[in-house]
Amino acid sequence: MQNIQKQNDPNKWKYTKFLWRSWAIQASWNYERQMNMGFLYGIAPILDNIYKDPKDDELKKEAYKRHMNFYNCTPQTNAFVLGLSASMEEQYYEDKENFNPESINAMKTSLMGPLSGVGDSFFQGTVRILAFGLGINLAQQGSILGPILAIIISFIPSFLVTYYGGKIGYSMGNKYLTKLYNEGLMDKVMYICSIVGLMVIGSMMASMIGIITPVQFGEKFVLQDVLNGIIPQSIPLGITFFMYWLLRKKVSTGWMLAICILGGILLSILGIFK
Repeated sequence: MQNIQKQNDPNKWKYTKFLWRSWAIQASWNYERQMNMGFLYGIAPILDNIYKDPKDDELKKEAYKRHMNFYNCTPQTNAFVLGLSASMEEQYYEDKENFNPESINAMKTSLMGPLSGVGDSFFQGTVRILAFGLGINLAQQGSILGPILAIIISFIPSFLVTYYGGKIGYSMGNKYLTKLYNEGLMDKVMYICSIVGLMVIGSMMASMIGIITPVQFGEKFVLQDVLNGIIPQSIPLGITFFMYWLLRKKVSTGWMLAICILGGILLSILGIFK
């Protein structure tokens, strides 16, 4: 009886969507919000199924817009976030009065950093090297098994992690979200997710914005060393706050890109930034 139930799992089509659409998440990668459109592409069938009644069109538009925020995660581990997000969207639809939809993006932001670290290290830093190392050895010996084994060895762990990651994420969401709300723990979970999310964004600012100043007076006063002694990575932090201020002023992304490009060139020529 249990085997029959597993074969007739009504949610199996969702796990399949999480699987295939996670692998396509980078097809629409962009510099502004990176994998946001890919994530929306992954969760869109679930949203369409949730909000299939024409009277829910406005709610569906809000959900689409909600998932257009910044997002970046290893494609294989992204399936877990897709599954959990889908489960949270269903929970929100069933209990709009008590469920805060902002917790969905808070959860995504808090998970994408740790899952990317684990996913990139495992798939890019371990599996790919082992698979293609073996494949290159065989290929050098003239064996056709070289590229075939490299692809198979890369594919198997990717398939397993992606499929079961989406399934576990969705199942965990259905199982634990109701319990969290009934016990009044969801606010605490959202608070923790917000803290982790801010830590992720902060680390991205420090690592992705590689701007320093070469300004110095004599041999002893080096401005960059002084700034690092006050607040490390203070220039990237300041530029991030400046861009945030421009966003609050409703400056278009086109103008912001122009300011970054032209301002960077000018300040570089003047010897202020490098």
